[in-house]
Amino acid sequence: MQYAVITGASRGLGEAIAHQLMEKNVNIISVSRKDNEKLKKDAEKFHVSYEHIPCDLSEPSQIDELLPAVAEKVFHEGTHYVYLVNNAGVIEPIETIGELDAKAVQKHIQINLTAPILLTNQFVKLANEQDVKMGIINITSGAAERAVHGWSTYSSTKAAINRFTDTLALEQEGQGHTIFAYSPGVIDTDMQGEIRSSSEKAFAEVEKFKQLKEEGALRSPAEVAGILMNLLQEPKKIENGKVYKLYDLVK
Repeated sequence: MQYAVITGASRGLGEAIAHQLMEKNVNIISVSRKDNEKLKKDAEKFHVSYEHIPCDLSEPSQIDELLPAVAEKVFHEGTHYVYLVNNAGVIEPIETIGELDAKAVQKHIQINLTAPILLTNQFVKLANEQDVKMGIINITSGAAERAVHGWSTYSSTKAAINRFTDTLALEQEGQGHTIFAYSPGVIDTDMQGEIRSSSEKAFAEVEKFKQLKEEGALRSPAEVAGILMNLLQEPKKIENGKVYKLYDLVK
């Protein structure tokens, strides 16, 4: 059996990835605050299992409870492959340094960085103990590679995710896992709405992002997930530890 544990699968890119993995006969474990009724129906349609485990990844105590609960459902006799898609993420706080809210920064780091590290740590340990192969996909951003006015926290956590991915691949060399980061570019999701609602004082490029929406330049979650699925079709060609950028994959 194949399983995929996807954080933030209740909407946007996470939902689209879950739907398209179901089409490939992969059973889904969704980790998010809210459930998704459409994914339940999709599971019935594709004859796979779907389970939602409610969790607020910004709460350390909830992550502590989540780890054994998910592991029990995924790692058992009959499991031969597990995907872990660390997709959940937040953009807030969008603010210049000196004006950042401490609690918002702590919450952001917990969701964008601490949660995926802890989930990966637990899964890799169990996978190696039980000789289960894994595909670990960390959703990153182009902001990891450049300074963006007002995005110091977001750029920093995504840069850290890239280095974590690279280090994980180095340490797991020879284990047979597939490990990479996926940079999806600008997607038409709720996060983009949050970006466009920022003030120019907090985020100097806000008008550029408004223009992207007006010009229809944002890709749909389904399209972005589809490009990821194409990449996963040939795992032997994937370079472990690499950041795969959507724009390079569609050239």
